[in-house]
Amino acid sequence: MDRPVKRRWEILIGRYTANPLMRGMFKLGITPPGMALVETIGRRTGAVRHTPVMAYTTDGVTLWLIAQHGSHAGWVRNFQADPHVRVRLGRHWRPGTAELLPDDDVKARIRTFASNAVGRAVNAATFRALESQPVTVRIQLEA
Repeated sequence: MDRPVKRRWEILIGRYTANPLMRGMFKLGITPPGMALVETIGRRTGAVRHTPVMAYTTDGVTLWLIAQHGSHAGWVRNFQADPHVRVRLGRHWRPGTAELLPDDDVKARIRTFASNAVGRAVNAATFRALESQPVTVRIQLEA
């Protein structure tokens, strides 16, 4: 399947199935493992947007994300217009500043998202299935 068609299918699945399910889990107070909810402000509407994403942190200060559709993703375009975001990790919201890292090795980065071989294999398979133009995003969380 070529990339534009694949991306359209992924957007439809994400918009109408996966993302509403994840947002619902967050509303119920359930945080899926390895997930975070990123809050951006719409660049045109000014509306608050919540996007569930895979996230990883080792130090509690830097949060690493993968934007599967790169700069085509709406939440990426929103934080490029205003890099101030909030991130829900567990039950707590933390403010931070988002930055797109186009020169980072995305495939090497995704391997750091799990602490064991099974988790790495699952993340890698999911990543391969969903990627179209992936880019690494770093969010520096405020204290």
